[in-house]
Amino acid sequence: MIRRNCTKISIAILLATVVNAFAGNFMMLAASNTHKADVIVYGDAAVGVSAAVQAARMGKSVILVSQYGHLGGLTSSGLGWTDIGNSSILGGISREFYHRVYLHYQDPAAWSSVEAMERFPKRGQGAPTFDGATQLASVFEPKVAEKIFEELVAESGVQVIEGRLNLSDGADREGARIKAIRLEDGTVLEGSMFIDASYEGDLLEEAGVSFQVGREANEEYGETGNGITGALPTNQLPDGIDPYVVPGNPKSGLLAGVNPTLGGEVGDADHRLQAFCYRMVLTDDPDSRTIIDKPKTYQEADYEILFRAIEAGQDSGFFKTSPMPNAKTDSNNASGISTDYIGMNYSELAPDHPDYWDWTTLSHEEREAVAAKHRDWQLGLVWTLQNHDRIPEGIRTELARWGLPKDEFPDNGHWPYNLYVREGRRMISDVVMTERHCRGREVVHDSIGKGAYTMDSHNTQRFVSNGMVKNEGDIQVSLGGEPYAISYRAIIPRKGECENLLVPWCLSSTHIAFGSIRMEPVGMILGQSAATAASLAIDEGVSVQDVDYDKMKEQLIADGQRL
Repeated sequence: MIRRNCTKISIAILLATVVNAFAGNFMMLAASNTHKADVIVYGDAAVGVSAAVQAARMGKSVILVSQYGHLGGLTSSGLGWTDIGNSSILGGISREFYHRVYLHYQDPAAWSSVEAMERFPKRGQGAPTFDGATQLASVFEPKVAEKIFEELVAESGVQVIEGRLNLSDGADREGARIKAIRLEDGTVLEGSMFIDASYEGDLLEEAGVSFQVGREANEEYGETGNGITGALPTNQLPDGIDPYVVPGNPKSGLLAGVNPTLGGEVGDADHRLQAFCYRMVLTDDPDSRTIIDKPKTYQEADYEILFRAIEAGQDSGFFKTSPMPNAKTDSNNASGISTDYIGMNYSELAPDHPDYWDWTTLSHEEREAVAAKHRDWQLGLVWTLQNHDRIPEGIRTELARWGLPKDEFPDNGHWPYNLYVREGRRMISDVVMTERHCRGREVVHDSIGKGAYTMDSHNTQRFVSNGMVKNEGDIQVSLGGEPYAISYRAIIPRKGECENLLVPWCLSSTHIAFGSIRMEPVGMILGQSAATAASLAIDEGVSVQDVDYDKMKEQLIADGQRL
């Protein structure tokens, strides 16, 4: 586990550029020199959209910084089969979003054909909330999600600026407050309150707020599901996979991506991140399908574990085909060798090594390069399963029908915009959400929303165990759908660190607790609550640490949040 705390104080610079208007359902401002607003939200994922819309609805001027030029993050980048845990947690803007999805699919024009409408399973469509008052739909196409986010932003009057935070000089501070943030091109955004809605926690790091990366030891917070897990059965490789380049010959070296040992004892802390992937969107509709070609970077050796897994008996589970409307899928990781590119988001070097890196330490350009490797790995996986002569004919035939849908991500080669960054930095604040909170063994009394999903971590590494390749890090602990409260103090920095920053995504939590909290609906809930607190802090002229919780609670309930 890596802990960091740094303070970066910089001087605002002004670079003159031209302001342009983006043609669309909402206004996208091209990068200019300096812009001001009451609330600056960094990050265009669902959590950021929810925060921006709520602040605007509370009468504040808002700038939403979009790193990708597309709103919604994973919610509009393929994660259309939504993990919730219990729909009773949905309230406010999150509930509104899923209701709008429901209304969209009630229109026959939303379907490509009557057959497509009849073929789609009704699970996830028209499910009532706990009180039966609102029909919700939690399964949807990416383009539909993006359209709804655009509508929410346009209706609320949020300004959107496309750009990325300067990761070496991104926050100007005066004392314990952020005065402005700076984007890569020199654009300066001044505000009274700032919300870090990025998946990585880039702004909290630039603001000098304490955080950690990696897995805590179980003993640190009295947990059972944190730290190194060992080779657990979920999403595990079959027995019998030889770890060496030449089977049976240790002198030939280990296969790429395989570590010689576990790297510690079960329950120990380490620096590793759970695996990332793209939530592929596939279709088997011949009229809307594009064939997947072999990537230019393809290397057969990258799939040697896949070949050996099949030889060891695996014949399915290479990627999920969770159905979305109009003959599309949300295709997530499904087994021990699947879409997760295990170990491709950090280096195995010691964290104090000068060449160590993980996803959070990379520049934007370096992240793009790593994301491209994930993309090519997944495209190569599908191509291999459909075409390679080392794949049994039955598997090739079964999977040959899948391709990319022509009407999704048309400006990105029909590939999702966002890599699924399952975990980055996690703030360290006065309250750290832990396994005990998720299990209901410790209850907070300043709730700003609830979670209910399984405590879920994907695998973090492959290693040699008893002469075989095994995965490590996957843990799935069901909470039985029982909701638990999330503390307001978990989304604000420690008192004295930063007075005007809220962090609804990379909040203060342990690795395993974050595995439950990091669901997109919960992100929307916490984004709305963060914006509520920011708005009240402006109205009262106080720091985020001194917001009156009773007033905030009253406002949250009035706006439909479920506390």
